[in-house]
Amino acid sequence: MKRERPLVEALQNFVEKKPQSMHVPGHKNGLLSTLPEDLKIALSYDLTELTGLDDFHHPEEAIFHAEKLLAKTYDAHQSFFLVNGSTVGNLAMIYATCKRNDRIIVQRNAHKSIFHALELVGAKAIFVAPEWDDKTKTVGGVPTDSLKEALRLYQDVKAVVLTYPTYYGLASKQLQQQIKLCHEYRIPVLIDEAHGAHLIGSKLFPPSAISLGADIVVQSAHKTLPAMTMASFMHVKSNLVDVQKVNHYLRMLQSSSPSYLLLASLDDAREYIDSYLEHDGAYLMDKRVQWIDALRSLHPLEVVEVDDPLKLLLRMPGYTGFELKNAFESQGLYVELADVYQVLVILPLLKQGQVYPFAESRIRIKEALKVLKKEEGSGFATTDISSKDWLSVTVPEYSYDEIDQLEKEWIPYMRAFGKIAASMLIPYPPGIPLLVPGEKITVAKLSQLEELLAVGADFQGEHRLKEKLIYVIKS
Repeated sequence: MKRERPLVEALQNFVEKKPQSMHVPGHKNGLLSTLPEDLKIALSYDLTELTGLDDFHHPEEAIFHAEKLLAKTYDAHQSFFLVNGSTVGNLAMIYATCKRNDRIIVQRNAHKSIFHALELVGAKAIFVAPEWDDKTKTVGGVPTDSLKEALRLYQDVKAVVLTYPTYYGLASKQLQQQIKLCHEYRIPVLIDEAHGAHLIGSKLFPPSAISLGADIVVQSAHKTLPAMTMASFMHVKSNLVDVQKVNHYLRMLQSSSPSYLLLASLDDAREYIDSYLEHDGAYLMDKRVQWIDALRSLHPLEVVEVDDPLKLLLRMPGYTGFELKNAFESQGLYVELADVYQVLVILPLLKQGQVYPFAESRIRIKEALKVLKKEEGSGFATTDISSKDWLSVTVPEYSYDEIDQLEKEWIPYMRAFGKIAASMLIPYPPGIPLLVPGEKITVAKLSQLEELLAVGADFQGEHRLKEKLIYVIKS
């Protein structure tokens, strides 16, 4: 079967002509680069918008055809390549559906880029709390009843933003029902599907949000497809969203000097998933089961399966996920993330006949567990954060505009109960804010913060946690 990769082919044809560079970028097809040779090889393809290579912000040739194929693959009305990551897609979809002071319903465990978009647009968030999942010890999707309550309380909502699947691989079974509910109100549903670009590949996978009726879906192609880091997709399939407005904001927010390496990798990743067949999915699932069985023989290692077959959680009783991660890294094995309970691993989206070193990874894990057992676990007592600790629907005490005008102060975080957060505090990964500006700080939030600090979690955002201080609105 012929591989259709219009942009890859255009780049290959251009480079084969051995062109002389009297244009940007300054490395001149790699000639002036002092990077290691393995990296320099790629620089002959690191081109700019030259004749024959199309215009990223006004595509009519190779990029145009590649994006048309992308829309066909995902059954969208229109699809876009993103070179600024899913972050720029999340920004653009909120800009295209909301303006300053508009109300927007947001799943509270959204990625930080969603909260940044709310701040930039000046939209007023209505947060809907997710459900706690005991199996994975993480939060998942939002309950439909909570979404109904938010829609009942706030009847001027302009959009709903949901995450599907979660970073940990939970795919809400209620999403299609929730999309239909929002559409009854003529409200578009925007989905951060950063971890779901592969879902269309097989019936053995959870369905993609685009097939469930979502209006806009943003995907990080680089997370589960063979695309370069930062390379992402955006799909629009809606009668409620103006696709030209989406395109308008993408032109404003994306770089005017796009990386053709990223664009080519998106073209290639699109072809990879488009040619993914059911027997490929069956092959992957078979290899996955074999590896899981092999890991479960490494007692007392625990393996937790989730909805997304590319995600697995590994736990070691008596040890935190951070301790397990460090042991793995001592054997040269790097996982996606660690939390208090576990590590998250992401498996490759294999096609039939492709080989991945699962046996070697089991050997490394076995050796890592030997290293771990020589050390006493932290024995840190963790407390499950039940969704009962949260109100199902909340609204920040202050808007971003109001926060800008208010006086703020740094105070010890253990004295912050009842205060209003003035900045975002983000355990990273997974990048889901623990504190959001304008939110009241609760005992549950402070308990989470103390627990994460005790086990060495990393944080982003504006903070002085080494001094045990956080930023709050001054009373």
